[in-house]
Amino acid sequence: MKKLMAANWKMYKVRAEASATAADLAARLDGKLPEDREVLVIPPFTALWAVGEAFAGKPGLSLGGQDFYPAKEGAFTGEIAPAMLLDAGCRYVLTGHSERRHVLGEDDAFVGQKTAFGLAAGLSVILCVGEKVEERKAGQVEAVVTRQLAAGLSEIPTDVLPEKLAIAYEPVWAIGTGLTAGPKEVEEAHAMIRAWLIGRFGPQNGALVRILYGGSVKPGNAGTLLGIDNVDGVLVGGASLEAESFSAIVTA
Repeated sequence: MKKLMAANWKMYKVRAEASATAADLAARLDGKLPEDREVLVIPPFTALWAVGEAFAGKPGLSLGGQDFYPAKEGAFTGEIAPAMLLDAGCRYVLTGHSERRHVLGEDDAFVGQKTAFGLAAGLSVILCVGEKVEERKAGQVEAVVTRQLAAGLSEIPTDVLPEKLAIAYEPVWAIGTGLTAGPKEVEEAHAMIRAWLIGRFGPQNGALVRILYGGSVKPGNAGTLLGIDNVDGVLVGGASLEAESFSAIVTA
């Protein structure tokens, strides 16, 4: 199982910037991408084509979408359908990112609806889960994360192909703050998620679903994070915006 090294560019980069960064990243990783790593870049919708062109013919480099609406098509102004992401070259998509939940108001049930729809449409889905700082201080990490897992995966069959699903544990208090959960905190959270997945999907499939860590991942801490049990990759925000720093994370 390859570690998934994912870059979430959020609302940054116009096409020219995205194209230049993607080409720089591909050049830096040419012949240097470890065999046990897969690279995923998740740019803004307007930059999907530019990044896809830069990655064309480059093994181990994949493209993803940041969001979608759970419908095949229709009168949903401003939204994008899974088929449109696939048509743009995407293999992956995010659901349940903390900014979608806590800034844009998506609830657990809607995240679950989107996750099931995205998988059924043929995308590989990365479901994001994680607690806010007040929830951690109140000792509610397991309650919050298992609630988000249960709702986010409520419509997923137990025989789901594990390579089509990943979970990203992103403690909300560590996203973009410079704070990172300590190794013990990451290990405990990922072990709890693994146990839940095994209980939900069985020992074989549940053990193969990749669990990523996200939250102020940088070149300096990536190696430590990737060495923790049940950390099967990372979801990187700010440090992925420059090819130099993200390539250092990829090869950490």
